[in-house]
Amino acid sequence: AIVPPAAAPPAAPSDSEGEPKLSLPTEADRDAWRRSGFRMGLGVAYGDLVGLQGAPSGRLLGFLLRLGVRLDPDWSLLASLQYARASSAGGIDGLRFAGTIDPTWHATSHLSLAVGLGFGGIVEGSTSRPDVNPLPGELSSSYTFPGPSPPLPSCSGVGIAALARAEWTIVLGPRSATSFAIEAVGQWTGCVDDTGRVDLDTGQAIVRRQWWPHTGGTVQWGFTWR
Repeated sequence: AIVPPAAAPPAAPSDSEGEPKLSLPTEADRDAWRRSGFRMGLGVAYGDLVGLQGAPSGRLLGFLLRLGVRLDPDWSLLASLQYARASSAGGIDGLRFAGTIDPTWHATSHLSLAVGLGFGGIVEGSTSRPDVNPLPGELSSSYTFPGPSPPLPSCSGVGIAALARAEWTIVLGPRSATSFAIEAVGQWTGCVDDTGRVDLDTGQAIVRRQWWPHTGGTVQWGFTWR
Protein backbone atom coordinates (compact mmCIF):
# COMPACT_ATOMS: atom_id res chain seq x y z
CA ALA A 1 0.00 0.00 0.00
CA ILE A 2 1.11 3.48 -0.73
CA VAL A 3 1.58 5.57 2.42
CA PRO A 4 0.53 9.24 1.87
CA PRO A 5 3.22 11.77 2.69
CA ALA A 6 2.96 13.43 6.06
CA ALA A 7 1.47 16.93 6.04
CA ALA A 8 4.02 19.71 6.30
CA PRO A 9 3.91 21.61 9.59
CA PRO A 10 2.15 24.99 9.32
CA ALA A 11 4.47 27.90 8.63
CA ALA A 12 5.04 30.26 11.52
CA PRO A 13 3.42 33.64 10.93
CA SER A 14 5.96 36.21 9.81
CA ASP A 15 6.64 39.00 12.29
CA SER A 16 6.46 41.93 9.89
CA GLU A 17 6.47 44.53 12.69
CA GLY A 18 9.76 43.42 14.16
CA GLU A 19 10.67 43.79 17.79
CA PRO A 20 8.74 46.42 19.76
CA LYS A 21 10.63 49.67 20.41
CA LEU A 22 10.26 51.85 23.44
CA SER A 23 9.38 55.50 22.69
CA LEU A 24 11.86 58.18 23.64
CA PRO A 25 10.97 60.22 26.72
CA THR A 26 9.32 63.56 25.87
CA GLU A 27 10.62 66.87 27.23
CA ALA A 28 8.31 68.87 29.47
CA ASP A 29 7.25 72.21 27.98
CA ARG A 30 8.51 74.03 31.07
CA ASP A 31 11.97 72.47 30.64
CA ALA A 32 12.07 73.51 26.98
CA TRP A 33 11.64 77.15 28.00
CA ARG A 34 14.70 76.91 30.25
CA ARG A 35 16.96 76.20 27.29
CA SER A 36 18.97 79.02 25.73
CA GLY A 37 17.65 80.60 22.55
CA PHE A 38 15.86 83.54 20.96
CA ARG A 39 12.70 85.03 22.50
CA MET A 40 10.14 87.49 21.13
CA GLY A 41 7.25 89.02 23.05
CA LEU A 42 4.30 91.32 22.30
CA GLY A 43 2.02 92.88 24.88
CA VAL A 44 -0.14 95.76 26.08
CA ALA A 45 0.49 98.11 29.01
CA TYR A 46 -1.73 100.39 31.11
CA GLY A 47 -0.67 102.76 33.88
CA ASP A 48 0.42 106.25 34.87
CA LEU A 49 3.37 108.55 34.24
CA VAL A 50 3.55 110.84 37.29
CA GLY A 51 5.31 114.19 36.98
CA LEU A 52 7.62 115.36 39.77
CA GLN A 53 8.47 118.92 40.85
CA GLY A 54 5.58 120.32 38.84
CA ALA A 55 6.04 118.38 35.59
CA PRO A 56 2.72 117.30 34.03
CA SER A 57 1.35 113.76 34.42
CA GLY A 58 -0.52 111.45 32.07
CA ARG A 59 -2.38 108.16 31.85
CA LEU A 60 -0.54 105.56 29.73
CA LEU A 61 -2.10 103.08 27.32
CA GLY A 62 0.07 101.39 24.71
CA PHE A 63 1.92 98.33 23.49
CA LEU A 64 5.35 96.81 23.97
CA LEU A 65 7.82 94.66 22.05
CA ARG A 66 10.55 92.55 23.64
CA LEU A 67 13.39 90.81 21.82
CA GLY A 68 16.22 88.93 23.43
CA VAL A 69 18.06 85.75 24.29
CA ARG A 70 17.69 83.23 27.08
CA LEU A 71 21.31 82.81 28.14
CA ASP A 72 20.87 79.87 30.54
CA PRO A 73 18.22 78.50 32.93
CA ASP A 74 18.68 81.50 35.25
CA TRP A 75 19.33 84.54 33.05
CA SER A 76 18.03 86.33 29.95
CA LEU A 77 19.06 89.54 28.22
CA LEU A 78 16.13 91.40 26.68
CA ALA A 79 15.59 94.65 24.77
CA SER A 80 12.24 96.35 25.48
CA LEU A 81 10.54 98.91 23.24
CA GLN A 82 7.41 100.66 24.53
CA TYR A 83 5.03 103.11 22.86
CA ALA A 84 2.07 104.56 24.77
CA ARG A 85 -0.52 107.28 24.43
CA ALA A 86 -0.14 109.63 27.40
CA SER A 87 -3.09 111.88 28.20
CA SER A 88 -4.84 113.66 31.06
CA ALA A 89 -6.74 116.91 31.51
CA GLY A 90 -4.19 119.70 31.80
CA GLY A 91 -1.34 117.16 31.74
CA ILE A 92 0.63 115.35 29.07
CA ASP A 93 -1.13 115.01 25.74
CA GLY A 94 1.03 113.04 23.33
CA LEU A 95 3.22 109.98 22.88
CA ARG A 96 5.56 108.47 25.45
CA PHE A 97 8.22 106.07 24.14
CA ALA A 98 11.12 104.17 25.70
CA GLY A 99 13.79 101.63 24.85
CA THR A 100 15.78 99.76 27.48
CA ILE A 101 18.17 96.84 27.89
CA ASP A 102 16.81 94.52 30.61
CA PRO A 103 18.97 91.87 32.32
CA THR A 104 16.41 89.37 33.65
CA TRP A 105 16.76 86.84 36.46
CA HIS A 106 14.43 83.82 36.38
CA ALA A 107 13.91 83.31 40.11
CA THR A 108 11.55 80.34 39.57
CA SER A 109 9.97 78.58 36.61
CA HIS A 110 7.18 81.22 36.72
CA LEU A 111 8.64 84.35 38.37
CA SER A 112 11.25 86.60 36.73
CA LEU A 113 12.73 89.91 37.92
CA ALA A 114 14.29 92.51 35.63
CA VAL A 115 15.91 95.94 35.73
CA GLY A 116 16.46 98.05 32.65
CA LEU A 117 18.25 101.20 31.54
CA GLY A 118 18.01 103.12 28.29
CA PHE A 119 16.29 106.10 26.70
CA GLY A 120 12.81 107.56 27.00
CA GLY A 121 11.02 110.48 25.41
CA ILE A 122 7.83 112.47 24.98
CA VAL A 123 6.33 113.93 21.80
CA GLU A 124 3.47 116.43 22.13
CA GLY A 125 1.60 118.64 19.73
CA SER A 126 -0.52 121.56 20.89
CA THR A 127 -1.99 121.12 24.39
CA SER A 128 -4.37 122.97 26.69
CA ARG A 129 -1.57 124.04 29.04
CA PRO A 130 -1.00 127.84 29.20
CA ASP A 131 2.21 129.38 27.91
CA VAL A 132 4.94 130.41 30.36
CA ASN A 133 7.39 133.27 30.64
CA PRO A 134 9.64 134.13 28.97
CA LEU A 135 7.36 134.00 25.93
CA PRO A 136 8.80 133.03 22.53
CA GLY A 137 8.61 136.59 21.20
CA GLU A 138 10.69 137.90 24.10
CA LEU A 139 13.76 135.73 23.44
CA SER A 140 16.76 136.70 21.33
CA SER A 141 18.57 133.41 22.09
CA SER A 142 17.69 129.94 23.39
CA TYR A 143 16.64 129.70 27.04
CA THR A 144 16.72 126.83 29.57
CA PHE A 145 14.25 126.96 32.47
CA PRO A 146 15.66 126.30 35.94
CA GLY A 147 12.88 123.81 36.77
CA PRO A 148 9.84 121.99 35.37
CA SER A 149 7.22 124.26 36.99
CA PRO A 150 5.28 125.76 35.37
CA PRO A 151 5.62 123.29 32.47
CA LEU A 152 6.06 124.29 28.87
CA PRO A 153 2.89 124.19 26.76
CA SER A 154 4.48 121.59 24.47
CA CYS A 155 7.33 119.12 24.92
CA SER A 156 9.31 117.10 22.43
CA GLY A 157 12.50 115.47 23.63
CA VAL A 158 14.37 112.45 24.93
CA GLY A 159 16.32 111.55 28.04
CA ILE A 160 17.22 108.70 30.36
CA ALA A 161 14.70 105.98 31.29
CA ALA A 162 14.91 103.12 33.80
CA LEU A 163 12.57 100.33 34.89
CA ALA A 164 12.12 97.51 37.39
CA ARG A 165 9.78 94.61 36.52
CA ALA A 166 8.30 91.55 38.19
CA GLU A 167 6.70 89.08 35.76
CA TRP A 168 4.68 85.87 36.18
CA THR A 169 4.81 83.52 33.17
CA ILE A 170 2.48 80.64 32.31
CA VAL A 171 3.78 78.20 29.70
CA LEU A 172 1.13 77.36 27.09
CA GLY A 173 3.21 74.95 25.03
CA PRO A 174 6.72 74.27 23.75
CA ARG A 175 6.67 77.43 21.62
CA SER A 176 4.38 79.95 23.37
CA ALA A 177 3.74 81.40 26.81
CA THR A 178 1.66 84.19 28.34
CA SER A 179 2.71 86.51 31.15
CA PHE A 180 1.46 89.20 33.53
CA ALA A 181 3.82 91.89 34.84
CA ILE A 182 4.02 94.90 37.12
CA GLU A 183 6.59 97.48 36.04
CA ALA A 184 7.89 100.63 37.78
CA VAL A 185 9.40 103.29 35.52
CA GLY A 186 11.46 106.46 35.90
CA GLN A 187 12.30 109.00 33.22
CA TRP A 188 14.17 112.32 32.92
CA THR A 189 13.19 114.05 29.68
CA GLY A 190 14.87 117.02 28.05
CA CYS A 191 11.91 118.94 26.60
CA VAL A 192 12.42 121.33 23.68
CA ASP A 193 9.85 123.91 22.56
CA ASP A 194 10.72 125.51 19.24
CA THR A 195 9.80 129.21 19.17
CA GLY A 196 9.86 129.38 15.37
CA ARG A 197 12.54 132.09 15.48
CA VAL A 198 16.23 132.06 14.52
CA ASP A 199 19.24 133.55 16.32
CA LEU A 200 20.60 136.22 13.94
CA ASP A 201 24.16 135.80 15.22
CA THR A 202 24.44 132.01 14.97
CA GLY A 203 21.66 131.08 12.55
CA GLN A 204 20.46 128.47 15.06
CA ALA A 205 16.81 127.96 15.97
CA ILE A 206 15.74 129.72 19.18
CA VAL A 207 14.19 127.16 21.53
CA ARG A 208 13.03 126.95 25.12
CA ARG A 209 14.30 123.94 27.11
CA GLN A 210 13.01 122.30 30.26
CA TRP A 211 13.87 119.05 32.09
CA TRP A 212 10.91 116.94 33.25
CA PRO A 213 11.38 114.21 35.90
CA HIS A 214 8.78 111.43 35.97
CA THR A 215 8.06 108.23 37.82
CA GLY A 216 5.16 105.83 37.48
CA GLY A 217 4.16 102.28 36.74
CA THR A 218 2.20 99.99 34.46
CA VAL A 219 0.50 96.62 34.49
CA GLN A 220 1.22 94.47 31.43
CA TRP A 221 -0.11 91.40 29.69
CA GLY A 222 1.56 89.72 26.75
CA PHE A 223 2.61 86.63 24.83
CA THR A 224 6.12 85.30 24.23
CA TRP A 225 7.37 82.91 21.54
CA ARG A 226 10.58 80.91 21.34
